[in-house]
Amino acid sequence: MSETSIEIRELFKIFGPNPKTWVDAVKSGMTKAELGEKHGHILGLNNINISMPAGKIQVIMGLSGSGKSTLIRHINRLIEPTSGAIEIDGKNVLEMSEADLRAFRRRGTAMVFQRFALLPHRTVLDNVTFGLEVRGIDAAKARETGMGWIERVGLKGFETRYPNELSGGMQQRVGLARALSNDTSILLMDEAYSALDPLIRTDMQTMLLELQTELKKTIVFITHDLDEALRLGDGIVILRDGSIVQQGNSQDILLSPADDYIERFVKDVNRGRYIKVDGVLDRNSAEPGNGPRLASGTTLEVAVKAMSDGGATEATVVAADGKPLGKVTLAQVMAAL
Repeated sequence: MSETSIEIRELFKIFGPNPKTWVDAVKSGMTKAELGEKHGHILGLNNINISMPAGKIQVIMGLSGSGKSTLIRHINRLIEPTSGAIEIDGKNVLEMSEADLRAFRRRGTAMVFQRFALLPHRTVLDNVTFGLEVRGIDAAKARETGMGWIERVGLKGFETRYPNELSGGMQQRVGLARALSNDTSILLMDEAYSALDPLIRTDMQTMLLELQTELKKTIVFITHDLDEALRLGDGIVILRDGSIVQQGNSQDILLSPADDYIERFVKDVNRGRYIKVDGVLDRNSAEPGNGPRLASGTTLEVAVKAMSDGGATEATVVAADGKPLGKVTLAQVMAAL
């Protein structure tokens, strides 16, 4: 299990010839538009504060130009911030020496890209073991590790193929296997599934969730798709024009949207698929009733079916140990939907 947490505090990124000159002005309220139109600088990130717990999937989402890809590239310092702090288990990445940063990039983080970024002249196995080769891992050990991950991502039998012989979904599986083979505690995924067809994308999401159940990596996942964010994210941060509009879990986003912008995002979402009974239950009524018993974490979609199939108007929500947590009525569920 990963024990690596990420803390981002007061992070600013301004693009332009004299970025540090304008940090205080932005802190004092200068807008992105004013900074660009009057002073020829671009505000990429504006006072970003995020606490990413170890072993969880943190989704960063937003539309094009929101700053999400800029943000993820700050974590391994592919982009230098204008000001702020990024701490990995208490160590400020921004204070690392070149040697320490190089080691951190090789052993602490791995990245999965939107456009796969595979080496076309190398086979699947050679792509998967590339990072191990760079680290100087013995060839036999690298091959053993690579073959293990190739099998885990469902590509056994394709290890001698080249990228141009694979579908997009298969190429992304290679990219994921390459990242996982390095056994880093942090996995950075920048729009990793955005180039895939919807069905393949869903399959990749399912595979990631299944792997995460076992691996417990600290994953930072970038997406512009709210359904993907709601399905994958233990925590979700929504960016707009380089600033955080809202952050929380899927229940927070769907049940308590921060403003009209978030409301427009969530209005067409199938709420029953993502809202859990825990978000609507009455905890003051924990005595078991005659209706079905629903496990904590059950979605409203499943809850409606369970009550309807049993002809019940209420259900008892129970913890993993079977202890009643409260009751939820069909009326409460329908109101939330």
